[in-house]
Amino acid sequence: MDMNIEDWIFYIQNNPIVVVFLVLALWLFGLWNRQSSPVIPKDEEDTYPPVIPLPSFNWETTEPIKYRPFKPKYHLSMALTTTDISHLIPMDKTYKDRLSLRQSLLAQYPTIVVGVTPAGQKPDSPVYAAVTELYDFIVGVYLPTRYPSMFTLETIHSQDHNTTNNEEKNTKTLLNKVTNTRIPLPHTGSGRDILSTLGTFVDEDFLILLPDSSPQPKENQEEEKKYTLEAYTTFYPAGFDTREKLGKRLSTIHDPVPRYKERLEKSMDRFFARLEVGKVVQRVNWSINTQGTGLFAAFGGLHGHEGEREKVLGVKEVDGDVTLLRCERQTLHRLPKTKALVFTFHTYTYPIREIKEEGLGEDLALAIDGLKEGNVPEIHRYKRGPVWGEAVKAYLRA
Repeated sequence: MDMNIEDWIFYIQNNPIVVVFLVLALWLFGLWNRQSSPVIPKDEEDTYPPVIPLPSFNWETTEPIKYRPFKPKYHLSMALTTTDISHLIPMDKTYKDRLSLRQSLLAQYPTIVVGVTPAGQKPDSPVYAAVTELYDFIVGVYLPTRYPSMFTLETIHSQDHNTTNNEEKNTKTLLNKVTNTRIPLPHTGSGRDILSTLGTFVDEDFLILLPDSSPQPKENQEEEKKYTLEAYTTFYPAGFDTREKLGKRLSTIHDPVPRYKERLEKSMDRFFARLEVGKVVQRVNWSINTQGTGLFAAFGGLHGHEGEREKVLGVKEVDGDVTLLRCERQTLHRLPKTKALVFTFHTYTYPIREIKEEGLGEDLALAIDGLKEGNVPEIHRYKRGPVWGEAVKAYLRA
């Protein structure tokens, strides 16, 4: 028998049990559908997200990214934005020259630009596992996938003279087409050797942090984990000697930052503990490099300290070509297998003459004053504002 809509409404009104059965059926179907959803295999949880290739990328014609992160008032915060793994390591026309600088810095300051805790030198340690995991991803996956015009995976065939029959030995390597050099994959050297190779193959600095070991796990242990710096490459340290930070907790590393403990420590610890595999965040900071301070600034030149007296710069001492806006683009992500946290740092410098020519001189001048007007006025001294602030503002406004 055919029923129109009015008949159905009348039928349901007189038989409410039908509605109950319909709702129950829909609920059971939804439950079955959720339980039948595909489960992500464990091996997929232990891998990075896909890297998007740039097949026609030309490093020689690519300008460095221009960051202008200064604001009218400086507020101490994490200031994180989301990015993705494909943007982990930027490349531009400074790449080759900067690799030469890195080789020189490694020769001059080997224990400053590369560091590993004693545990990281042991092949069976979590630190060594994290170092090799990072290396294998950058060398074996990221570089040849993201920049195929610059890097190619190759297999080198040779005779193994250590065997009785001189058997053929195959060695996998990554060829750098820019420098015509190769590095091994995997790398079987010490933790320091691996990081030295990585640190002179890409123009990027790395900090590897692992959680403290806890003998008595608690229910909310994940939120209570404290992370320690276990290994690093810092060829462009921003006013500190990274050797002094090695083996220390994140909170101790940030001790010199004014009001870090009260304003950021808890939120950063919580964020670090909860950061999921596959998520990548970034932030950009800024400071002023005065004449005589280079990319390698391990012995000072970027931070002021309470009670310290320095000569105040005069306006005529500010050269717009050698006084630089220094920006660090930092990223943070978690390694899929070892679950270590990795900071990356890419350092950019721009002559303040360039800032002025862009019409942003007044914006930067206001931001210099704004260092004293945010939630942590002491940051003005920490960034050595009393030394260069007035002179740089005068240059920018002239």
